[in-house]
Order: sequence, then structure tokens, then C-alpha cells
Amino acid sequence: MKPIQSEINKQMDANFQQRFNEIQAELLENPAIQKFFQENEAVMSSEIVERGLGKLYEFQNQQHDCSKCPSVAKCVNTIDGFVPKLFINRGLIDIEYAPCQQKRIEDERRLTASKITSMHMPKDVLKATLADIRVYNDERANLLKLAKDFIEEVKTTGELPQKGLYLYGDFGVGKSFLIGAIANELATIQVQSVVVYVPEFLRELKNAIGTPQLEQKIDFVKKASVLMLDDLGAESLSPWTRDEILGAILHYRMAEQLPTFITSNLDYNALEDVIAKTSKGEIEPVKAARIMERIKAITTPVFVEGYNLRNM
Repeated sequence: MKPIQSEINKQMDANFQQRFNEIQAELLENPAIQKFFQENEAVMSSEIVERGLGKLYEFQNQQHDCSKCPSVAKCVNTIDGFVPKLFINRGLIDIEYAPCQQKRIEDERRLTASKITSMHMPKDVLKATLADIRVYNDERANLLKLAKDFIEEVKTTGELPQKGLYLYGDFGVGKSFLIGAIANELATIQVQSVVVYVPEFLRELKNAIGTPQLEQKIDFVKKASVLMLDDLGAESLSPWTRDEILGAILHYRMAEQLPTFITSNLDYNALEDVIAKTSKGEIEPVKAARIMERIKAITTPVFVEGYNLRNM
């Protein structure tokens, strides 16, 4: 009688060989692998195929697109966010990994986000795109065109226009949303924007008085490639915030011809009246006029007409 262990080993060997043959046949029937063989038929041989079965098996058992991955964090491949690609390396079949579509999308989003520095702005504003802008009359269509023209000039000339827009109108008509959309569009072409909610920014600067951070914060804002000041004129200014902060920022940008976008509920004239009245009750029309001269030099006024989107 033959030893039982010997029979078991033979059976295991037979089962293994059968399974190996099935896997090999399955691999060779894979359309992507067949295409790889066709592209490299000049150097392909049975020996190369046999020695490369492990790589072929690794290739087959991974995703080659992003159809099943909702995000890179949930990627099922060996390397998160990368898909396998077969190639011949020194006469042997090998695998290299390239970023998948989902990873490229997420990387692009991160790069876009990194090009926008926000100070106290709502998250929905920072996610806005020009495609999200509601157009329901000629005025809104013209507003969208002005925004697109600005972006297009940057794309075609490689230069930043000297003037931005002064967007004024009622509460909730989408002024802040629009500057967020412009910032996002600029970010996609690698142009850095700084988006600032003015009332909170000025309070932040007051808290930084007497520290090195004060000048650093002012310099960072005034030297931005594209600056967006949201809700100017919402609060009374002290002589210090008007002359030493706002005046300094606007003067620098006018001198350096850097584009600036400003949103306000007030037109030029009404804003000048507000700026002339300090938080201490003083009225200083000459200093207000000086500030307005700088604003007019770096912006084009546009009335934003529309419904209060916050109530819809």
C-alpha cells in the first residue's frame, strides 16, 4: 500500500497545477494583457511570459480606472491613487504606477485651494465657480462677462489686468459669491488670490498692534497678486484703520498696478461719505477723498442687481 502522505502530496500537486493553469489561461485572455503583448510582440517570448506571470497577476487584480473608487482614501489598489501599467524592463515584464484619474482630480483641487488664501470668508464662497453664477437678466449676464473677460485676459496675455471690479449692490445679491468664483477660476491657472472679509480683518489687525504680526499681515495682503476685499464700508473706520491700514494697502496696489476687487453695499459716493465719518464721530472729507481716489484708480464700478439669494 502506498503511503497516505504521498497520495495527498500528489493530489495537492495536481490541484495546484490545475489552478495554476486556470490562472495562466485567465491572465492570457485578459484584453489589457493581450494588448500589452501586441504592443511588445517584437520582444515577447514564452519565457518572458512565464517569468512575468507574477507581474501579470498583480496587474490583473487591480483597478485600471476609477470607476469603483469614490476617493483616493478608499482606493483598493496596492498604492493608493495609482493604477498599474505594464512595461518591459531589461527583458522582463514589470509594473509601474501612474496617478489615476481620481487622484489627478483631487490633486488639482488641492492645488487650486492652495492658490486661494482666505481671511474670515465663508466656505461656500470659496467653493464658488463662474458656472454657479445665476444669470436671469441682462445686467447679470454683463456682470458674468466682465468676470470672464478678466480671466480670459490673464490666460491670453499672461499678464494681470491693472484694474479689478468694484461690485456694489444690495445685501445677498451674490457679490461675495462672485469674487470667490473669480478667485477659484484664477487658481485653476495658477494665479494666487487673497480674499479678505474686511470687518474681521481690521479687528484682527487691532489685536495684532504692538506685535511683529501686524506688519506681516498688512504686507501679505497689500502685496497679493490679486486682492479681494469683501464688504468694505460695512463698519465705521477709525482714523488709524482708514489711513494707516486701508490707505496704505490701496496706495501700494495703485502704485504697483495690482488688480483689486472690492465688494460693498455702497456706491462710490456713499462709500466716501462713510469713510469720511470716523468711529469717533469726526468728519474728514479730504482724507476720505484721498482713499476714494485710490479705489477709483484700481477698480471699475459695477452695480450688481438681483434678488436676495440668502432668502431663496
